[in-house]
Amino acid sequence: MDKDKVAETLVEIGTLLELKGENPFKTRAYGNGARTIQGLTEPLERIVAEKRLGEIKGIGAALEQKITELVETGKLKYYDELKASIPPGLIEMLDISGLGPKKIQAMQKKLGVDSIAKLEAACQAGKVAELDGFGEKTQANILEGIELKRTYASKHRLGDALAVAEPLLEQLREHPDVIRCGTAGSLRRFKEIIGDIDLLASSKHAAAVIEFFVSQPGIVKVLAQGETKASVITEGGIQCDLRVVSDAEFPFALAYFTGSKEHNIVMRQRAIQHGLRLNEYGLFKSKEETRDAKLLVACKTEEEIFQKLDLAFVPPELREDHGEFAAAEKNDLPKLIEWTQLKGAPHNHSTWSDGKNTLQEIATYMEELGLEYWAITDHSKASFQANGLDAKRLREQIVEIKKLNEKIAGRGSEFRLLTGSEVDILKDRLDFDDDVLAELDVVVASLHVPSSDENENTKRLIRAAENPFVHTLGHLTGRLLLEREPYPVNVHAVIDACAETGTWIELNCNPWRFDLDWRHWFYAKRKGVKCVINPDAHRNAHAGFLRLGAGLARKGWLTAGDVVNTLPLEKLRAVLRR
Repeated sequence: MDKDKVAETLVEIGTLLELKGENPFKTRAYGNGARTIQGLTEPLERIVAEKRLGEIKGIGAALEQKITELVETGKLKYYDELKASIPPGLIEMLDISGLGPKKIQAMQKKLGVDSIAKLEAACQAGKVAELDGFGEKTQANILEGIELKRTYASKHRLGDALAVAEPLLEQLREHPDVIRCGTAGSLRRFKEIIGDIDLLASSKHAAAVIEFFVSQPGIVKVLAQGETKASVITEGGIQCDLRVVSDAEFPFALAYFTGSKEHNIVMRQRAIQHGLRLNEYGLFKSKEETRDAKLLVACKTEEEIFQKLDLAFVPPELREDHGEFAAAEKNDLPKLIEWTQLKGAPHNHSTWSDGKNTLQEIATYMEELGLEYWAITDHSKASFQANGLDAKRLREQIVEIKKLNEKIAGRGSEFRLLTGSEVDILKDRLDFDDDVLAELDVVVASLHVPSSDENENTKRLIRAAENPFVHTLGHLTGRLLLEREPYPVNVHAVIDACAETGTWIELNCNPWRFDLDWRHWFYAKRKGVKCVINPDAHRNAHAGFLRLGAGLARKGWLTAGDVVNTLPLEKLRAVLRR
């Protein structure tokens, strides 16, 4: 187990102990231990192997034993037993927005609340509002959080779904009876939120493939199993369906199970206009619904299906009936961006604010990935909860980045860190004065404490866009998928302002955000507003979000020319200065 996973486990132990009402010094020790582990500048595995863990300040004998067990075995008996000792309902309550362990423990102790159902009943009876430290507003927020959780219960973020689907696909590809396989449904269309995972495979021995699939690690329950289809529940609680078809049927099934309902209706209507019938089994020379193989119009790939209907191939991400047919008829579909075209990212964090990696660790990691640049845009001072930087610390960081870049250049590498800030958009100004912003390579302006008033938020964002030192507006609507709705803002008005000022808009590709929403990029592109795909990375592994961001940019019809960070370093520097 790597240091990130170890730190996450320690944090969770601290949360569970707090939920049980343990001594706060004990619970705090695990949080402190997690921060210590995150701050290590050498591999945790090496420290454990060399038995030097106990020498690190803040790591006592008890923590040393637990961390060693996690690193060496990937498991921790203490953690498993602790989790099992707490009513599952209390742990589920942690997923309700705004509820922390202290409030949950107080409600359990005073009201006997140990499940979401009991919590909801207590709120509806007005009992929660009567508790010290709660009140009517807290009670209303809890009820709203319960409703949100219920609404999103069967929905999952794209990143979580891909993490489940891709290992299953890898196993299927290695099976000797599988000819072709892939994802379908909303996952293949790269929707930011999906329901179930749809997998599709072709084989002459469907039953053997199905039997292999349901026996895979990570599957906790088989809901249904037949000769050609199986439905399972994975460890992440996501339902995954596998269909196995003949290889002749595969292109048609893939197209059918990929397109949205609206897209598929248009495809079927278009087939009828050509004197054909299209369904999941094939494209047939028939005026009636059929599966007659004698009438099949053979197509080896999806591309051939579109050709038969006089359409250019429509990439999966665009199959939403949002204009793709008109463009495909004219062979006018854009050449969509590929994630490999991204050269770096201009919005990321380090240990100087709330990131988990040092400048040196970040530079080494991103250079090894083959990127050309990586901007460090730590929070400004108003984000005190994120250890935001004041002007003095920011200038100290600029000096450190300059020194590090000199070392990198000294060994002949062309990779560079860029200086920057994610500066808070306050009510009447930005969190840094212009003279400070002028010293930076990159400035991202973000609204972290929005108003409930749409006009106020819109004005603040437009004011930030009008500042000549601001390059990008960050996570424009502030949404957290399946957790927090976007704050009220007139997105088109902000886009219009960015078009006038030349300010870029971020596609924050953290899978909890994907903000700006892909549905708005059509308008932004028409207005000539450039996109910046940013992982908003708080640890090195978040660089992997760039792939997801490119998928969402494709869904918004964006090309490499629409995305600023496809530019190589020197061209990026030129447009940043301009």
